[in-house]
This record gives sequence, structure tokens and C-alpha cells, in this order.
Amino acid sequence: MKKTMNYSEDDLIMISALTHFSYCKRRCALIHIEQAWAENIFTVEGNILHERVHEQEGETRAGVRIERGLPLRSLRLGVIGKADLIEFHKIGKNVWQPFPVEYKRGKPKPDHCDEVQLCAQALCLEEMMGMEVPRGALFYGKTRHRHEVSFDPDLRKETEETVKKIRELLSSGETPQPVYEKRCKQCSLVDLCLPKTLGKKRSIDHYLSGALEP
Repeated sequence: MKKTMNYSEDDLIMISALTHFSYCKRRCALIHIEQAWAENIFTVEGNILHERVHEQEGETRAGVRIERGLPLRSLRLGVIGKADLIEFHKIGKNVWQPFPVEYKRGKPKPDHCDEVQLCAQALCLEEMMGMEVPRGALFYGKTRHRHEVSFDPDLRKETEETVKKIRELLSSGETPQPVYEKRCKQCSLVDLCLPKTLGKKRSIDHYLSGALEP
């Protein structure tokens, strides 16, 4: 039987890093390697939304128990974080199945970065509670719509591979070079990252290096 390696507490990666990495590898490195951070209107609105969710007390409805701000951890996957909201659905006598719900200020994204973050929460819950977590949901503040997510094998694999890539990035200690894209305008770290300035300088250096070669 293959032995499963567990990570130590000091080696755990923040679950939020999965979203940062999926959005932009350089952003992930700036935050988690260089410890850089800056706020903008988008991060402030996101913080307010999360605080409102966490401030509310737990409650019980018909067949559903709701808990907020629960700490999460997986030593197998090597991640740690906090859930916005966990619904525990009663599926049998004294059996409650967790259903994680992550709150986002904006709207659904074209990639899987939010789904990957939510799946990491589910993997933590599975390890902590010893039971399968097949589904969860993303609630988007801009659309006021809950988007249900199925934690199928493909998403689980993508999540585990993303954690592995982040670990490799952090272990390297190197911040990737900037590449300016349209979404850079919305990034709170754009003034620290300088994607236009540094990206242009890199292009000039590359051109001069080629032009000077014999």
C-alpha cells in the first residue's frame, strides 16, 4: 500500500493562494513570497462581504445546520484556511453532510479559479470529518446568484495539481516576470507589480541582447 505523506504545520499553504495562482502566478508570488499587499476597491468590497458573512451567528433550519468562519486544514494536501460558510445537511440519523459555500464579490469567472479554491475547502472537510463532500456552492455578490459546484474527479485533480504547482513556485523563491494583460487593471497589486513598465523593459533588454549577438 502506498504511504501517504502528510505536511507539517509549517509547510501549509493558504487556500486563498489557489485563487491568486490561478488568476496570476506573479500575483501569487508577490503575496506569498515577497509578502507584498495593497488594497483597492475590489479587495475592500470583498473583505466587507466576507466580514458580513463571518459576523453572523450559526443557525439551524429544517434539516440544515449553518456554521460560519470555520477553520479548515488538510495535512495530506498541505493547505490551511477558513470557510466563509458551511451548511451541514442532515442525510441520516445523526449524520450531517458538509456543503461549503464561498462568497465572492464579483461575478462568475471564465476560468476555474473559484471552483478550485472551493474544492480545496471540500478536500479539507473530507479529511477533517472522514466523509465525502460531493458538492458546494459559490455565491456571487454582483449577480446575487448561488452557483452550485460538483467536486468531480477532474476538478479534484486540477485542485491537487494547482497546490503542487504553488508549492513548487514558493519553494523556488522566484517571482515570475510580469506580463501585462487586460485584467491587470483590476489587480490591487498593479502599482507594485508594474506589468507595463517592467514588461516593456524586459522586451527592450531581450531585443538589445539579440541585436548585440555576433
